Amino acid sequence: MTDHEQASRQAYERDVVQADAASPDRTDDRTSDRTSDPDVDRGDYHRGPVTLRGAQVPRSTTDQRLLDSRDSADWLHTDPWRVLRIQAEFVEGFGALAELGPAISVFGSARVRPGEPSYELGVRVGRALAEAGYAVITGGGPGLMEATNKGAREAGGVSVGLGIELPFETGLNPYVDLGVNFRYFFARKTMFVKYAEGFVVLPGGFGTLDEVFESVTLVQTGKVTSFPIVLLGVDYWSGLLAWVRDVLVPAGTVSPNDLDLFQLTDDPDDVVRLLGGPCGSIKA
Repeated sequence: MTDHEQASRQAYERDVVQADAASPDRTDDRTSDRTSDPDVDRGDYHRGPVTLRGAQVPRSTTDQRLLDSRDSADWLHTDPWRVLRIQAEFVEGFGALAELGPAISVFGSARVRPGEPSYELGVRVGRALAEAGYAVITGGGPGLMEATNKGAREAGGVSVGLGIELPFETGLNPYVDLGVNFRYFFARKTMFVKYAEGFVVLPGGFGTLDEVFESVTLVQTGKVTSFPIVLLGVDYWSGLLAWVRDVLVPAGTVSPNDLDLFQLTDDPDDVVRLLGGPCGSIKA
């Protein structure tokens, strides 16, 4: 024990003795709290809204562990701390996008390269949406996200990218004017829905399919109202819709009219009409 630690310990013990002298009838449970015997009843220990008893009672306080410089940084990765990070992501997202105005979220593959036909499709969609007065929200990555952001910026629109921490992503693409990076998918997904008036879905893989089915579930269950979902690419998406029609509907797992929740087109210039018109009031 260092001289400083010994002095601190002596001061602590002196304070305890003085407190006992001032209140001789007081039961001091600090001694029993330091016991390692799990069978000793140390009474209720309150940590915020949580009550701990028996062997669950900690040997030190939360503040003590926080302020002890000898501790490792492992606490940064515990679940209570993650709650604060999650809260911070929502606060940052809400603050950044609150004044965005009418916007459309666009999804598509990160693997498409410039020069491919679907890349040009993304550029045209971004341009059409911006010219109609919409801000364009993408995942901020490469491929069709980049293409859509590029089209929106070239048309003078607001180009938004909501990035996600992934081991193989390289950050926001260079055509994003307003970018927010997220650790958590669910916080990011909330921003895609909260600040958009519809979805446009370009060809994509599992991530795009995830967004497709989440969006249609929100509409089907009434979590969002009058929320158009436009699938761009007839050849690409027809097989999926056929599977819904020929397998899910006969099985009774979806209703026949659930197919009406999707709009399907090959024409980027038709997307705005299917969304409800230039800056139309789509959400109730």
